[in-house]
Amino acid sequence: MNIETLLYHAAVELIEKRYPQGWGGAATVMTASGAILTSVAPDTKNDALALCMEVGAYLEAHKLNDPVTHSLCIYRDDETSEFKVLSPCGICRERLAHWGGAVLAAVSNPENRLVFKPIRELLPCHWEAVNGNNL
Repeated sequence: MNIETLLYHAAVELIEKRYPQGWGGAATVMTASGAILTSVAPDTKNDALALCMEVGAYLEAHKLNDPVTHSLCIYRDDETSEFKVLSPCGICRERLAHWGGAVLAAVSNPENRLVFKPIRELLPCHWEAVNGNNL
């Protein structure tokens, strides 16, 4: 089984465990050491306090000092719905850029296929270029 499929199955497993009914979403990342880290978005009463599903896994990678190589985020509308891939938002793209432009992120697409693209492709005009640093 390839890395992308392993990450997908780990996210599905977490969603089915954490959110057995109704809406559910989770993120998974692969690190340079081969670890698979998972996370969910925290439940908040105030939307201003919300965080992306991926943040917990990114923070765990930072804590372990283990660079992220792949990132995936999926959700479903309810327990009878298909899982859908979510591209990383702009903030999460910046978070992933910390580990370089070769980091692969799952991206949304009309066919809902499992497609990963390098962050440098998702941030083609990254602001660090003015400092001579390219992703």
